[in-house]
Amino acid sequence: MIIKPDNEMLSYSGRIDFDDRLAPVLVYACSSIGMKFTGTSLKAVIVNHRSCWTNELGYFIDGEQKRFTLSSDEEKKTYTLAENLPEGTHELLLFKRMDSCHTFTFYGFEIDDGAKVLALPEKPKRKMEFFGDSVSCGEVSEAVEYAGKPDPEHDGQYSNSWYSYAWMTARKLNAQIHDTSQGGISLLDDTGWFAAPHYKGVESCYDKIEYHPDLGPTKQWDFSQYIPNVVVVAIGQNDNHPVDYMAEDYDSEKSENWRKHYQAFIEKLMELYPKAQIILATTILCHDKNWDRSIDEVCTRIGSSRVHHFLYTKNGSGTPGHIRIPEAEQMSDELAAYITSLGDEIWE
Repeated sequence: MIIKPDNEMLSYSGRIDFDDRLAPVLVYACSSIGMKFTGTSLKAVIVNHRSCWTNELGYFIDGEQKRFTLSSDEEKKTYTLAENLPEGTHELLLFKRMDSCHTFTFYGFEIDDGAKVLALPEKPKRKMEFFGDSVSCGEVSEAVEYAGKPDPEHDGQYSNSWYSYAWMTARKLNAQIHDTSQGGISLLDDTGWFAAPHYKGVESCYDKIEYHPDLGPTKQWDFSQYIPNVVVVAIGQNDNHPVDYMAEDYDSEKSENWRKHYQAFIEKLMELYPKAQIILATTILCHDKNWDRSIDEVCTRIGSSRVHHFLYTKNGSGTPGHIRIPEAEQMSDELAAYITSLGDEIWE
């Protein structure tokens, strides 16, 4: 039996392209589809759109986390997620492990003939959004043997958004998440690592659903579709490429230009989300302190009671590589505690 993507019992989360309700496109890390069903088997019908890496999706079936590799040939494929399940009710959470190194079009699930799709619990009322880079996506998070060390060689197999500090924080705060983050991204175009050689920054991508130049035309996002209570902006790590001008001279023209654009971006988010608390941060991945100093200066310039600068215990000095699961746990504990300290009223 086919369960079409527009079935009202399915529960979607994330900034998803629903222009075609029968073929939604999932783009961002942490984007997910939930379903509660009866029967003994489950399949998913998907077309993958690959830019780089070997692309995998993650899923939980009855609380057990699994993953599967997607084809890269742009053809509709049917993937078996479960078979020989015990009779009874089952729960699925299918989620995007990786950033827009790929997107995928979802065409539905297949369950046993005569099986049923049941209502899931309501989503949490609290809402969070993260604007960040690969750390916020959970890239290379599963390479736990390399905690505190540079990354191992890999083809994407260690990346898992479930273990990002971002999704961990949202779960600890019982909040929905839109993780509108992208590996390698900086604030400004022509810097960072994303979409080489014509690098794209957050300024060009934050208001898009699809935005990867390898994967077709861009599409604008309607911000009224999701209004977060708390926004975390974790940008400033990749801006030191190709030149770390902030480390070289805090007062240079380039450094002041970055602060000007960063302030404009934060003020735009304040306009889009007039009631949201906005947390300005970087991460524990090694970087020069002048980036955090710049963020603090902008926070002071803005001077709003709902814009906050947050530093982790090991901010900018915790690791030369990506954040592994134990490190993400510590980051999320600290961030969740800080957000909690702002009071329950921020969620109203």
